Amino acid sequence: TYIFAGFMREQVCTYMCPWPRIQAAMLDEHSLVVTYNDWRGEPRGGHKARKKADAVPAGDCIDCNLCVAVCPQGIDIRDGQQVECITCALCIDACDGVMDKIGKPRGLISYATLNDYASNIKGVEAPTHWRSFIRPRTFIYVAVWGMIGLAMAYSLAVRDRSDISVLHDRNPQYVKLSDGSIRNGYTVKIANMRAEPRQFTLSLSGLNGALMTIAGSDAEPTDRLVLDVEPDKVHSIKVYVRVAPDELKSNHSDISFTIVEGNDGETSGYTSSFAAPDGSGDQ
Repeated sequence: TYIFAGFMREQVCTYMCPWPRIQAAMLDEHSLVVTYNDWRGEPRGGHKARKKADAVPAGDCIDCNLCVAVCPQGIDIRDGQQVECITCALCIDACDGVMDKIGKPRGLISYATLNDYASNIKGVEAPTHWRSFIRPRTFIYVAVWGMIGLAMAYSLAVRDRSDISVLHDRNPQYVKLSDGSIRNGYTVKIANMRAEPRQFTLSLSGLNGALMTIAGSDAEPTDRLVLDVEPDKVHSIKVYVRVAPDELKSNHSDISFTIVEGNDGETSGYTSSFAAPDGSGDQ
């Protein structure tokens, strides 16, 4: 189970999550990213081998592969920047621990900019100042993400606080009653997206004379039902809708279910189909 969950996490981050693509488009030479400083770590060599008298001088990387082992994406940061990287920095912590053990300075894997990396290769210092962070693209990104945030907040503020969905029974699609009327069964779900109990009126439209009853109820068929829904809950009921055969124009007609909230009048609707025998509505 754990292996399967880890595999799915890696695949979701790699192929489904849009953030790596967005992040890659936003990076420039002054962006801090997780970086393997190969100018310091290469050439690699085992810690035991480099202790020998005839050992070839090697970089700080001892090729322990601990950075790969701790990576939730299973990538090797030493191969350079990769779209799979989620910038968790676990490789930085692992590598710093190894450097402490072998007596080398930390930072073989670190947060660095492309500008820092190029300067270190040339052996010159790359000073970091306020212009490294406050740049025109910084203001552009803040403005763009701010507008996106406002749009999301607005959509949440004005969204409907109730919803209805209707599922028609598959088997049987219809039943012919003793009085000749046709009955269909539906599962109606009403969502109350407020933190307070609410009362809704469920009504029918689209078919003249359509009446409904709640499954298991002895009440007379009616064209509207009053339903109480608990806070932040989805209320599900099974209803039967019956229609006189002379009101049906075909063997499949549209029928609409509408809910109206009792206090503020918020309305939601759902259109389903009403099934009848072939030849219904023929005169």
